[in-house]
Amino acid sequence: MLLETIQSPQDLKALSIDDLHKVADEARQALLEKLSHHGGHNGPNLGMVEMTVALHYVFNSPIDKFIFDVSHQSYIHKMLTGRVQAFIDPAHYDDVSGYTNPKESEHDLFTVGHTSTSLALASGVAKARDLKGEIYNVLAIIGDGSLSGGQAYEGLNQIATTGSNTLVIVNDNDQSIATNPKGGIYTALRNLRESKGQAADNFFKALGYDYHYLDEGNDLNSLIELFQEVKNANHPVLLHIHTIKGKGFKPAEANREAFHAGGPFNLETGQYLSSGNSGATYNSVTADLIMDKMKKDSTVIAINAGTPMLLFNQEQRQKAGNQFVDVGIAEQEAATMTTGLAKNGAKPVWAVFSTFMQRTYDQLSHDMALNNQAGTVLVYGASVSSMNDESHLGFFDIPFLSHIPNLVYLAPTNKEEHLAMLDWAIEQKDHPVAIRVPVGPLRETGLDDETDYSILNKNQVTQKGSQVALFGLGNFYALAEKVAKELADKHGITATVVNPKFITGLDTELLDSLAENHKVVVTLEDGILEGGYGQTVASYLGNSNLKVQNYGIAKEFHDRYNADELLAENGITITNIVNRILEELS
Repeated sequence: MLLETIQSPQDLKALSIDDLHKVADEARQALLEKLSHHGGHNGPNLGMVEMTVALHYVFNSPIDKFIFDVSHQSYIHKMLTGRVQAFIDPAHYDDVSGYTNPKESEHDLFTVGHTSTSLALASGVAKARDLKGEIYNVLAIIGDGSLSGGQAYEGLNQIATTGSNTLVIVNDNDQSIATNPKGGIYTALRNLRESKGQAADNFFKALGYDYHYLDEGNDLNSLIELFQEVKNANHPVLLHIHTIKGKGFKPAEANREAFHAGGPFNLETGQYLSSGNSGATYNSVTADLIMDKMKKDSTVIAINAGTPMLLFNQEQRQKAGNQFVDVGIAEQEAATMTTGLAKNGAKPVWAVFSTFMQRTYDQLSHDMALNNQAGTVLVYGASVSSMNDESHLGFFDIPFLSHIPNLVYLAPTNKEEHLAMLDWAIEQKDHPVAIRVPVGPLRETGLDDETDYSILNKNQVTQKGSQVALFGLGNFYALAEKVAKELADKHGITATVVNPKFITGLDTELLDSLAENHKVVVTLEDGILEGGYGQTVASYLGNSNLKVQNYGIAKEFHDRYNADELLAENGITITNIVNRILEELS
């Protein structure tokens, strides 16, 4: 295999054009083999094979700086920069992350997992280069979907304003994660594609870019020729390159949304291998409730920012019609649009992954909460047991959201609570409400939740006891139950068990009452410890005689961890929690 001999981009430069084609073919095959067994980002990388080979053949990384937007399309880049074993040897599949990472290679400039950042990063790298009087190329590779994010526009503007060597490559496959909507930047790109770059209303030229269009973006020879033409330019250049997402694998080309990313699949049929979960999930019951509300009330509207399958499948999105809006990969727009919708009498529900919600703190605080508008935010993947790459962690949300005034943040523990909270949040008009959608298998009680959530910060005591009070927040309520059972079964202690439900406020009446017959208060939360729910409880009880033990995760960028191991490292095991309680009681 010729690919195995490529240990750095310098090895590519010694090859003939025919051999470069062979490298590209082998890279695509290696990619498919790994993805079919291991999972990952399929379509984005299949469409980038030829472009990445051409980039490394023409340019001189790491002297020339490559900055990938989102960087989930950097698998071929990794193959060509000394990490090929991670793609051809199953024993080494986990040696690399799914994103660029400077800890892995000098060819990776940044750890990047969130979108629309490459142009702003490139503007800074290029400006520092100019200040130091250095000469090399700075390249930002950004997808058409990433151009929907506001920071991409800011970066485009700044690069054009600076005016020195920066090469922007727009990888245009007419597909973000879902199909790109009509209008806006997508119409501008579509007009340029259909006119082969000759449309009169050229957005990029209007900004001052030296614009080039390549329609055959998966043609290696054409890519090499174009890159050689613009290499070492002394001004901003924008290459608009039309590629095919999922190129070379017919199921991925035919169903580009399903093959954006996913788990293992059958290479012959293109069918994803079953995860074994065919029943109801928190996602499915959430979608069902919202769809039902949409049918009954035309003002109910669901908003998403570039990950629509998080809430609705393609059929459901079609049924929702204009009551579903995908704003593109633009969480700031989603948050503030939600605020505008609520202000003008609509009932908006914004579904967002916790890790991506981090991109929009100001809009949640200044726009939604300061104006106290009753939008609903569904926070998905907020758990140690969710995404585990350091660029996609979702468990920073509790300190992030819980200290914003006016905002109500709820933590359901089962299906019935979740649906009751969601129903209340959509219909009430008093506050912005966020709901921490539970992570894990659907947990059902079979009993309707009759809680009046308009009475804020009222906790539910699910078991009355003495000596020990266990507060199990959201995902960790089940852990509190298990600790209580261990205390009862093995040590004869009947603990008080509390389901807090509210993250953004304390049930001070309940906390005050614990002093009568309790010695230890234990808080359990599926998130970082510092600044979290437990420390808020500890602060309130600081002048009491109660001892408070807080459990959560250390404030770090934990990377590709095993969830059970990480929990154990942070003392979050039944045995450790029980032992610490017993030590305190003795």
